[in-house]
Amino acid sequence: MNLRRLSAALIGSLVAGVALFAQAPQPGTQTVTPRREARAEKRAEKQQQRIAKGVASGQLTPKETARLERQEGRINKDIAKAEADGKITKKEATKIEAEQNRESRRIKRQKHDAQTRK
Repeated sequence: MNLRRLSAALIGSLVAGVALFAQAPQPGTQTVTPRREARAEKRAEKQQQRIAKGVASGQLTPKETARLERQEGRINKDIAKAEADGKITKKEATKIEAEQNRESRRIKRQKHDAQTRK
């Protein structure tokens, strides 16, 4: 039973990671703000890795993992929405960064609480 939950959580992590890469612009369709875009995407990728490490080490329960993945998916949607017009404005970048800061704190709290995978 636990193996099924672990594999489901890992598959969810991989799907979210693949979705992030699929949102990258195609060659030749360079955005006006590549630095802001790269920063947001790189940070989202690192947070995805932190979640995956928490699952692998047993620090995150399946329920915690699902919640973090869902929140990470919302951030990825906001990044894609901001990139849709070809540039990320300062206002959009600030909003995305604030969301990522909150998510980072959530990941830390969930990884270091008393709950572990059984």
